[in-house]
Amino acid sequence: MKILSVFGTRPEAIKMCPLVAELEKTPGFESRVCLSGQHREMLEQVMAVFGTRVDWNLDIMRSVQALPTMTGDVLTKLDPLLEREQPDLVLVQGDTTTSFAAALAAFYRKIPIGHVEAGLRTGDRYSPYPEEINRTLISRLATLHFAPTQSNAQNLRQEGIRERVYVTGNTVIDAFAYTVRKDYRFECEALRDLDWTGKRLVMLTAHRRENWGAPLHSIFQAIRSLHNRFDDIRIVYPVHLNPLVSAPARELLGELERVVLLPPLSVRDMHNLLSISTLVLTDSGVLQEEAPAFGVPVLVLRAETEWPEAVEAGTARVVGTGTDNIVREASWLLSNTLAHAEMARAVNPYGDGHACERIVQHIVQWKEEKQRVLQHSTSGRSLPEGARLSK
Repeated sequence: MKILSVFGTRPEAIKMCPLVAELEKTPGFESRVCLSGQHREMLEQVMAVFGTRVDWNLDIMRSVQALPTMTGDVLTKLDPLLEREQPDLVLVQGDTTTSFAAALAAFYRKIPIGHVEAGLRTGDRYSPYPEEINRTLISRLATLHFAPTQSNAQNLRQEGIRERVYVTGNTVIDAFAYTVRKDYRFECEALRDLDWTGKRLVMLTAHRRENWGAPLHSIFQAIRSLHNRFDDIRIVYPVHLNPLVSAPARELLGELERVVLLPPLSVRDMHNLLSISTLVLTDSGVLQEEAPAFGVPVLVLRAETEWPEAVEAGTARVVGTGTDNIVREASWLLSNTLAHAEMARAVNPYGDGHACERIVQHIVQWKEEKQRVLQHSTSGRSLPEGARLSK
């Protein structure tokens, strides 16, 4: 069975590379990898860490990248590849524009689609934008749905998607086996040079499209207040390359003594930095999944989250983008040892590091099911009740 994995951003790669490795070591699969190029330099770092071989790169990145052109580029550049290679299954991950466009291209060729990290929902089609609609549409196109949690699977069932929905855990937890080391030495020179004596690490990430402008300024004002209120914290912020993020970050945070503005970090640096953090402030979906594995409380800088399991488990709290609320919630955790410990000890709801194995097992079972149905069909025997040949 030939399987084509298509992805294009750094978060996708972190979650897909362990799965590609699992496919490559499983008999009966021919694994191929196609990058869209939605991210470029940031993606190359991740591929190198996992040692993942790239078979094709669509190289869609442009200096000014609008959603319609990005979607169109993936569709038009991926279609000839699908026609030539004729994969038996196309795997996409999450909710990026690359994933949606790749799923649509595969559907046009009547190629089955497997959706890794299926079933996430906020219920607001414009938040996150365009991710909420991307993942919802992928669910309508996909044949195999690999949901990280039971609640993700339930979201799909409530939408009428009940066949081939599997709860697997999240593949991002699997990635830590490749990246995190106790004796780790940071690759980033600025991190190596920092004196951590007597300092607690607060990690910040803020870049999401719906937070551009006033919400981002509000977040940065909260960071200024926390910096001035707690003299024992050091805030590390890997800043997104987009000037709509980097410019206000430099303007509002650049002169603060204990705020460290860094370029995007390698996946190794990011995971190992997370493992020694005291608190995470983020509008990212990925960190909401990753931080609980290390017992690090998360404050979500958004109005809602597609990861409600973290909130329900007590590992994360949605605080929005208002300055006063961020300062209040972060100050409570930085000041109250018991409150911090309660969140830190909460059980990680996103799996045990074996999600990739489960996904491959389900693909194997689906492959065997298709073979049995095909054998019945070609032998002239009637199909077992309920069986059908399905793309």
